[in-house]
Amino acid sequence: MASKKATTGIHPHVKLVLIGIVVLLVGSTVMTIAKGNRSNNPTGNGFDGLGYNRSARIFEGAADGVDGTIDGKAYSLALYANDHLKMKWNAEWDRGNDEGWNSGPYSAWIDNNWNGQVPNGSGEVWQYRIKWIGSCGPDGTPLPDGSYCIWGQFSVLLSHGTAANEHFWDAHAVPAGFGTN
Repeated sequence: MASKKATTGIHPHVKLVLIGIVVLLVGSTVMTIAKGNRSNNPTGNGFDGLGYNRSARIFEGAADGVDGTIDGKAYSLALYANDHLKMKWNAEWDRGNDEGWNSGPYSAWIDNNWNGQVPNGSGEVWQYRIKWIGSCGPDGTPLPDGSYCIWGQFSVLLSHGTAANEHFWDAHAVPAGFGTN
């Protein structure tokens, strides 16, 4: 006795059309969300065209936008423009920037993750963890906790990365977290 083939009652071509519609809807939703995250949002919420989401205190995108200009360069260096950068900072960082870092003390910190392992990227990968500590000397001044001074008032608590397939530790403070000032 021959077995009967089970049918669902929906023609195979209709199934294909329904699958196509679902794929188109999902794809257009993803594209709409992606465009919304890179728009110049006048409310100040969400990501702007440079990669900043200032209300969430995040930058995520090509390093090209981090300096405020999309020009094929990151702080005048074309080598790093295509690298992917993620930055996170706290409200105290914003306050310090607003005040020109002249009304401390601040509990300000920023965390940067730099990835040049992308198409046309620099090839370098770095992580930086920086916090405000007050006057600390010239750039590169070693500090007792294993960090070093940068920008005259900040401690680079953690700096390590890979360049030319070699790993470097520039700073590893103890403790390496932001903690308190």
